[in-house]
Amino acid sequence: MRRPSLLALPLIVAATFAVAQTPTPQPVPQPVATPVPQPSAPVPAAAPVAIPPAPASQGAAWILMDATSGQVLAGKDIDTPRAPASMTKVMTAYVIAAELAAGRIKKDDQVLISERAWREGGAGTAGSYSGFDVNTRAPLDAVLTGMVVQSGNDASIAMAEHVAGTQEAFADLMNSYAAKIGMTNSRFVNAHGLDAEGQVVSARDMALLARAMIRDFPEAYALHSLKEFTWNGITQHNRNGLLWKDPSVDGIKTGHTNNAGYNLAASAKRGDMRLISVVMGIETDSRADAFRIREGDNLALLNWGFRFYETHALFGGSAALATQPLFKGEVETVELGVTTPVLVTLPRGRYGDLKPQIDVPKQIVAPITQGQAIGTVRVMLDGKEVASAPLVALKPVAEAGFFGRMYDEFLMWWNAE
Repeated sequence: MRRPSLLALPLIVAATFAVAQTPTPQPVPQPVATPVPQPSAPVPAAAPVAIPPAPASQGAAWILMDATSGQVLAGKDIDTPRAPASMTKVMTAYVIAAELAAGRIKKDDQVLISERAWREGGAGTAGSYSGFDVNTRAPLDAVLTGMVVQSGNDASIAMAEHVAGTQEAFADLMNSYAAKIGMTNSRFVNAHGLDAEGQVVSARDMALLARAMIRDFPEAYALHSLKEFTWNGITQHNRNGLLWKDPSVDGIKTGHTNNAGYNLAASAKRGDMRLISVVMGIETDSRADAFRIREGDNLALLNWGFRFYETHALFGGSAALATQPLFKGEVETVELGVTTPVLVTLPRGRYGDLKPQIDVPKQIVAPITQGQAIGTVRVMLDGKEVASAPLVALKPVAEAGFFGRMYDEFLMWWNAE
């Protein structure tokens, strides 16, 4: 689409005003967009003959989710609200991480262990207890670690009071953050997870929360991989036994109450692939059996997912995925690409069946800033979208001069439908 010389512009302007007398306009040739490149290396793993059903958990509800895309690989009753027990503390930890990131609290804050935190969260209950002394203060970082690793109810209440004044006000914060994450079948009324009327979380929501924690606050998430915590000379161990059974597992949280049964949310990363599993509502008379079942069921789900699915990074680097016509710019095309690789999880052996496509506006107009979102690249498998990412301008483009803009205005009108 080469623009005319200045000598030809009067003719173009005259043609614009005389359009009513002109014959039916013929399309002006346009630059052809560069096709979206097909995904390249890595080489996909060999496909199994068929993907067998996921190993069913003994839990009342369970789910296996891909952490990258949020795709549900398998599950049962994933949207049924259930008592979360101490898995609630993942939401508490998320709120604390968000408040730390916003600068409203600091790691070296001195957190008061109030009588309520001491009595309701430990000394007066049969729940988990981090061992902080009543009416003393401890660094926020230590209280948070005790809450995450030892599942301390005393630490949970103390942190809630430090952040929001009361545990009830903190629960409002929990529900506000849960709504932003997209947890549509959950409601929180306390920070620790002891049974309370109206406090519920679905398996899908728990997986979404874990995914958000891993993505948004990786430093805070790393606390869930710690195997022990020592305070006042007493060392207590993380109750997630999978941390000892599989080195790829780095979280997340156990839970148990009479109402909830035995729960466990777990996550593991192998290579570029991360999966999240949640098992809720295991019922058994033997605590040892319950631990064995919830750990075994989560590990079976994780192993099944890693065995029969694979994650690939597509469109890495800063190479252009498409070159699109540009109007009113000092150049006539704009290169579009992605800022980070697009990760996609799919059944093993289906890599070659991926179909990329782009969606861009019919007319793109300068000026363009570098990084400006202009369209979307979608990756399809069997007609369904499995991944997407914004297409952005790889370079800035300034406006053309007056006559260049006038000519392109004429072309945009000429080709308008």
